[in-house]
Amino acid sequence: MIDNMVMMYAFFLVPILFLISFLLSSVILVHQAETIVIERLGRFHRILGPGLHAIVPFIDQKRSAIWTFVFVDHNHDYVRISKTLYRIDLREALYDFPKQNVITKDNVTMEINALLYYQITDVKAAMYEVSNLPEAIEKLTQTTLRNVIGSMDLDTSLTSRDVINERLRLILDEATDKWGVKINRVELQEVNPPHDIRAAMEKQMRAERSRRATILEAEGSKFAMILDAEGVQQSQVLRAKGQADAAIIEAEGQAQARLKVAAAEAKAFEMLQSAMPNTDPAQYLIAMKYMQTLPQMMEGQNNKLIVVPYESSALMGSLASMKELFKNIDEKQK
Repeated sequence: MIDNMVMMYAFFLVPILFLISFLLSSVILVHQAETIVIERLGRFHRILGPGLHAIVPFIDQKRSAIWTFVFVDHNHDYVRISKTLYRIDLREALYDFPKQNVITKDNVTMEINALLYYQITDVKAAMYEVSNLPEAIEKLTQTTLRNVIGSMDLDTSLTSRDVINERLRLILDEATDKWGVKINRVELQEVNPPHDIRAAMEKQMRAERSRRATILEAEGSKFAMILDAEGVQQSQVLRAKGQADAAIIEAEGQAQARLKVAAAEAKAFEMLQSAMPNTDPAQYLIAMKYMQTLPQMMEGQNNKLIVVPYESSALMGSLASMKELFKNIDEKQK
């Protein structure tokens, strides 16, 4: 009796479990930014986007892909892992390549570590046009990097990172277009020349800085000497200009003074002539000059002799003219 019951439960339980398994295998949930490629009887059928989808069990199968991941462990060593994936991530991905040796145009070996940012734009091409897409991108980047660096010398490769990044991006983007991949950015993370090259570059850098310092110091001294000479020149020019202006002003003052003295003498001459119509005013003026000069000639302790370089008769005539002049002035006042 118990065996019959067990057999009955098993008879009903097996179809139920099969039905549940059938239903579960026919329903697929796809997350956002993910996709799944469905094949029907071994041929491409469709691509499942985000959401809940139903497929035909045993007829529709999910397409798998081998995907290689490279990461750095706690010992700072690069570890490579390959996995079989059914879900393809459509987000932008970062691929950190291990350091590799490249040779420049002038035969210098360097270690270069590159970073690559890519994004899958055509899922069907990424699944069917290439096997192990990340590894293919890595190998293509390594060979392209060797070709680009091999066309440059050491100095150019060290100072032209932006140019190298852009050339790598254009070449890789064109080469991976048939794989349904968009290369967004390529960056050279580390560029390490050999130790002896770095030591030589440091010496060259120090020598270049010393040369620039010497040149700057010489240019500063030259500029200071030029400014000093220009200052002396300007001061001399200003001093000469001031002296010239002062001489001009003094000459103008003397000229005006002489003009005023001459005008005063002319006026005095006219007054004398009007006061003494019958007498020469010049004799009076000459006598006055002699009388003003006599005290200066008598100055000094050893002046015993006075020389009068004028005729006595003329001097007496001048004195007589002065007497007559004063007489006429008194009469006019009365």
